Parts: sequence; C-alpha cells; structure tokens
Amino acid sequence: MQAAAVRIELRVPESRSLKAKRAALRPLLARLEAMNVGVSEVAAQDAWQKAVIGVAVVAPRLHRLEQIVEAVKRVLYADPRLEVVSVTVSHLESP
Repeated sequence: MQAAAVRIELRVPESRSLKAKRAALRPLLARLEAMNVGVSEVAAQDAWQKAVIGVAVVAPRLHRLEQIVEAVKRVLYADPRLEVVSVTVSHLESP
C-alpha cells in the first residue's frame, strides 16, 4: 500500500467574505471528493482570500498513487477562480 498527504495553498482573489470563499471552494472540494480521496480545509479557515486544503491519497502501488496526485493537481489548476500558491506532496512510509 502507498499513501501520500498533499498540502495545497490557494488564493481566492475575488473573495470579499468567508461566504464567498467557501462558495469558490465548494466545487473544488466536491470534484476532489469525487476522485475518492480524502479532502478537507485544514488551515486559514478565517482568512477571506487564503485557503489551505489537505488531500489524503491511498493506492495499492506507487505508480497509481502518482497518477492520482497528478490528477488532483490538474483539477486545482483548472479552476479559474483559484490561484495555486503551492502544492506539497509528502509520501508516507508503509510498513
């Protein structure tokens, strides 16, 4: 089994409130959840124009894990309402 944690820092430039920020994030989170990965907003919940998303990915083989992580990145960069500040992938050791 292979696992990775992905930390994503986003900027939501057009957001003027927490409600607007969450409205911009909701479709992204839904698309990621549809990919069968674990996803959650993990930091900056009170910031209007910043979001930090955590994604947990588990796969039977390293090659498949890398494919899923790349698919997550494609989804991030496809949303014009969000600016990707950084993406950090941490591979977790399996026993």
